[in-house]
Amino acid sequence: MCELLGMSANVPTDICFSFSGFLHRGGGTGPHRDGWGIAFYEEGGYRDFRDPHPSVDSPIARLICDYPIKSNVVISHIRQANVGGVRLANTHPFTREMWGRPWCYAHNGQLSDWQALPLGVYTPVGNTDSEHAFCWIMGELRRAFPTPPAIPEVLWEKLHALCEQLRGLGVFNLLLSDGVYLYSYCSTKLAHITRRAPFGEAELSDAEMTVNFIEHTTPNDIVSVIATEPLTQNEAWHRMVPGELLVWREGEIDARYCP
Repeated sequence: MCELLGMSANVPTDICFSFSGFLHRGGGTGPHRDGWGIAFYEEGGYRDFRDPHPSVDSPIARLICDYPIKSNVVISHIRQANVGGVRLANTHPFTREMWGRPWCYAHNGQLSDWQALPLGVYTPVGNTDSEHAFCWIMGELRRAFPTPPAIPEVLWEKLHALCEQLRGLGVFNLLLSDGVYLYSYCSTKLAHITRRAPFGEAELSDAEMTVNFIEHTTPNDIVSVIATEPLTQNEAWHRMVPGELLVWREGEIDARYCP
């Protein structure tokens, strides 16, 4: 299985600390050697980096650790290939445009009968079940909402229903964002932590690194991190339950949907 990493913050924040531990799972402390990627939403813009090689050995991954990109929303993924070959086109996260915004998506899991999911205006570039499911989700959302809904809750309810449908096809853990909201959906495994004042020290589980967040934050900062497995060994992470969708904005949970 692959692994996911996401961040939602109320101020532009770098993810260097969390990513420094996460990248070791891509061929170091974990078996996920089949590519990795990371996407950042910054000041109304979007950029991503993807690499079909193991993150633990990737010069691009080291650049991300050394270059503190400040972002309010981040999605990252390390891949252990199940469906589709090891190549750039199959490397997460995937991106599509809807309503003039770049939507970013990453998936952990494996689906059966995914080829039967009908596609509309969105078509895959690669040949993974993950990207096919993403195109299906985006098509279904666009069909239900040709324009952005005035009440965002109706979109969230629809997204939860679509995720529940995909969970019926196998394992479907998801991170999805339009740059404003970050959505995390749990099929089997996702955990999260919210850091706010008073800040303290955190120690990575996959690398010898400790940070004292009070040295890098203000009392008003709120930063939430979501990961397949907890990234630190001295903090209390909260595990999501199967079928749960969390809607994040500026580091806080705006909404929670359960089956």
